[in-house]
Amino acid sequence: MLTVDNINVYYGAIHALKGISLQVDEGQIVTLIGANGAGKSTILRTVSGLLKPKTGDVVFEGKSIAGIQAQDIVKKGISQVPEGRRVFANMTVLENLELGAYIRSDSKGIAADLDKIFERFPRLAERRAQMAGTLSGGEQQMLAMGRALMSRPRLLLLDEPSMGLAPLLVKEIFAIIQEINAGGTTILLVEQNAHMALSIAHQAYVLETGRISLSGDAKELAASEEIRKAYLGG
Repeated sequence: MLTVDNINVYYGAIHALKGISLQVDEGQIVTLIGANGAGKSTILRTVSGLLKPKTGDVVFEGKSIAGIQAQDIVKKGISQVPEGRRVFANMTVLENLELGAYIRSDSKGIAADLDKIFERFPRLAERRAQMAGTLSGGEQQMLAMGRALMSRPRLLLLDEPSMGLAPLLVKEIFAIIQEINAGGTTILLVEQNAHMALSIAHQAYVLETGRISLSGDAKELAASEEIRKAYLGG
């Protein structure tokens, strides 16, 4: 579904991604793990069109999307849940969700999808008229995920969904990610919590300072001594 082919990405003079190649097959959860600053979020920002690779290509469903505007990439079927939620604080929960459907004009389909989101996230249903900025961190994460799903993406990019959440909420968010995937949405997941990420992913890539140092089956990587020592606390 997605192929990232030998991309090099710079922030000014800083060489952030150095010849990164990876692939995401339809129906999979693929996770990127690594230390802070390794380049995980930069990969998502490049796939979603917020950054342009200097060299290399990003191919989605057989067509190059490198350098295409971010809003046009959403129209092609890729949606991102950004790091830090980035909900519109001074708008209601409902308005945030409706904004997620900005590329759509099928009012019946939008209404049906809103119902599905409220079914999946009952707390958002209870708070639909509440300002998004007054929600808890976990509720804002659910809202950011619901907003991204309103564009009906075939590929969902998730950037650090567990960041700043209590352990119980982290479990809940990861269960929801698995549900979304089981419903037919392919997922590319960036996550600091390597243990949780590897427990739900099919494939994994380990990043170190802008390069991929290891890749393979997520369960096998979770069992590897090298990964356990580096990312799973021994």
